[in-house]
Amino acid sequence: MSSLKEVRGRIKSVMSTQQITKAMKMVAAAKLRKSQEAVIQLRPYAHKLNSIMTNVSSGADIDLSTNPYSEVRSEDKVLIIIISSDRGLCGGFNTNVIKATNILLNQKYKMQAQQGNVSILTLGKRSNDYFLKSGCKVISDYSLIFSKLNFEEATKVAERVMAGFVNKEFDKVELVYNEFKNVATQEIRVEQFLPMASSASDTVNTAETDYLLEPSRTYIIEELVPISLRIQFYKAVLESNASEHGARMTAMDKATENAGELLKELKLMYNRTRQAAITNEILEIVAGANALAGK
Repeated sequence: MSSLKEVRGRIKSVMSTQQITKAMKMVAAAKLRKSQEAVIQLRPYAHKLNSIMTNVSSGADIDLSTNPYSEVRSEDKVLIIIISSDRGLCGGFNTNVIKATNILLNQKYKMQAQQGNVSILTLGKRSNDYFLKSGCKVISDYSLIFSKLNFEEATKVAERVMAGFVNKEFDKVELVYNEFKNVATQEIRVEQFLPMASSASDTVNTAETDYLLEPSRTYIIEELVPISLRIQFYKAVLESNASEHGARMTAMDKATENAGELLKELKLMYNRTRQAAITNEILEIVAGANALAGK
C-alpha cells in the first residue's frame, strides 16, 4: 500500500492538473464563441454566392468548363490541402484529419503518391510536423495562419493554390478539414477545391431569379469564380478553426471530469491508508501495554 506522503503528492498533482484543464476549457470556450460566430455569419454569404453562381451560369451561352479554374485534366499531379491545428490537447481533431489524408494517399491517389506526384500543403503545425516526418512532399507550410486568422491571410493561401492550378503545377486540389457541427461534434470533410465543379450541375432546381447583368453574363462569371473559390477556402479554414476550439473545450471538460473522479479515488485511498496507519499504531500501543503488564 502506498504511503501517506505518496498519496498526498498524487492528490496535489491531480488537483494542479485539474486547475489547468479548467482554465484551458474556459479559454477554449471564449475562443469558440468568437470563431463560431464567424463561421455562422459566413455560411449564408457562401450559400448565397453559390446560388448566384448557379443562377448566372444557368444560361445556355455559358460554359464553365472554359474557365481556367474549371479545366478538367488528367489527375497526374495532385495537391492535398490539410487544415489542422498548431497545438494539441484537442482530442481526435488532428488525428482524424491525418487519418483521412492517409486514406487519400494510400487509396485514391496511391499511384500518384508512388510516383511522387502528390504534394501536400499544410495549415497547422501538427499536420506539418507529421507529414514532414513521414517523408511526404510538403510544398508549403502556413502554420502561423491561425495566429492572425482573417480573410486576407486565407486569400493569400487560396491565390497561391489557384495560381498553381492555372500554371498546371497541379491537376487536382483536395481540401481535408473538420466541419463544425456543434461543440461536441466535428465532421471530417474531403472536398474537391480545384477544378471547380459546375454549380449548376450540382443543383437539382435551377434558380428562377431573372438578373439584369452588366456588362455581360460571361464577364460576371469570370469575376465570380475566383471570388467563390476564395470564399470556399476561407469558409473551410473557419470551419476547422471553430472545430478545433470545440474539440479542445470538449477534451478539457472530459479531462477535468476524469481528474475529479481520480481525486475521489485518491482521497478514498488516503483515508484508508490513514486509517490503516492509525490502526497499526493502536495495535502497537496495545501490544506494548500488554507486554509491560505481563512483567
